Amino acid sequence: MTIADAYDRSDATGLAELVARGEVTPTELLDEALSRVEARNPAVNAIIAVFEDRARAAIAAGLPDGPLRGVPFVLKDLGVDLEGTETSSGSRLFAGTTATVTSEIVRRYERAGLVIFGKTNTPEFGMNVSTEPVRWGPTRNPWDLDRSAGGSSGGAGAAVAAGIVPAAHATDGGGSIRIPASMNGLFGLKPTRGRTPIGPPAGEGWNGLSHGHVVTRTVRDSAALLDVAAGPSVGEPYSAPCQHGSFLEATGRSPGRLRVGFTLEARPGLPVDDECAAAVGHTVRLLAELGHEIEQVSLPVDWAALLPAMGAISGSHIGAAIDRRARELGREVGPDDVEGVARAVYALGRTRGAWDYVDAVATVHRVGREVGQFFETVDVVVTPTLATVAPRIGEMFADVEDLAAWGARAGRVSGFLGLANATGQPAMSLPLHTAADGMPIGVQVMGRFGAEALLLSLAAQLESAAPWADRRAPIR
Repeated sequence: MTIADAYDRSDATGLAELVARGEVTPTELLDEALSRVEARNPAVNAIIAVFEDRARAAIAAGLPDGPLRGVPFVLKDLGVDLEGTETSSGSRLFAGTTATVTSEIVRRYERAGLVIFGKTNTPEFGMNVSTEPVRWGPTRNPWDLDRSAGGSSGGAGAAVAAGIVPAAHATDGGGSIRIPASMNGLFGLKPTRGRTPIGPPAGEGWNGLSHGHVVTRTVRDSAALLDVAAGPSVGEPYSAPCQHGSFLEATGRSPGRLRVGFTLEARPGLPVDDECAAAVGHTVRLLAELGHEIEQVSLPVDWAALLPAMGAISGSHIGAAIDRRARELGREVGPDDVEGVARAVYALGRTRGAWDYVDAVATVHRVGREVGQFFETVDVVVTPTLATVAPRIGEMFADVEDLAAWGARAGRVSGFLGLANATGQPAMSLPLHTAADGMPIGVQVMGRFGAEALLLSLAAQLESAAPWADRRAPIR
């Protein structure tokens, strides 16, 4: 079997096993990953920076004997820092910046033996459901190059779906792991608030709305990488309930007979495409066949209060970041610095008072408690991941002036996702359905606060019943 064959057939866990047995070397795997960047990245624009010398130096110095030793890996250009490299957050405003520290989650990836060799594309400040920043250009979906790969971890999703890497770092502040997982036919788990570290240098991710993890082809890779990254670090503002045993072990256990709620209702008036509704129906029937108890539910969410509160929180953080950078540069922010949507968010943020921010945080906390109480009556809730199929490139372009119209289009796609960010609960997208045109469609499963192990156990059961890992995007 050639290196290319081994790379195609194996997930990250499998590649690490090959390295451990001496059947392949970390250098051979890095060479293969870099050759795929050269061959496939021009079509999808998933990778926007390559650190070949750094990666080769890490291998030469001797990789840690961790569980994923020798596996090529990439970081999102948002939410984490790698010392000596630029973190642009997809924005022209942050061009030329150089990180002076490495984020704790990245240090944990390195201690696990991962070979970090590049960064992936992201929309400006992670605000878009599609990755189309002016700074780097659009990331295209490996299943259909005219379609979006999603956002904000669109570069990560496309890199995995294109077979460049078996897994990639991602973040999720309003669906940004689950959106690209759905659009690219991958597994994407947003962990519980506080499960993985956010700093340094970041203090927190949008008041706990944003969480870091990965997108993967297989459930076991997501579990293995969560084992690597999970746990509090010094000074973290949030913490998740203690996990007993490993997440990887959880994928080998039966989830038991679960109380499964399902709904096609998100915020009032949100239509759901027929294909996305069909994906939920298919999944619910499969869960019933597997012996789970099924009931239709309605989530108790004050959407009229929650949506503007989440917008106020994320907008305040984005506006503050823009303002800090403007002060560093000693000038005003203009249209050549940030895109139209970001400028509008920045301007809107400057009209808000401190009390507006405090009220927004209080609203999010209230909704979290109310939804948490509801989850005492069910184990998991199944919804569409997205309300629409993947949009065409250009439909969600964010260098526009009409914030309200653009926001309505974004909400039309991602209306089911922000709730789990607000409540801090874990939620995952599973690639359980395929549209008539061949595009992948994900299904979301949301669990109780701290219940990633249960979600991973259920995901492994569904993966076994309806395997997806061998599906290949046309670019592969």
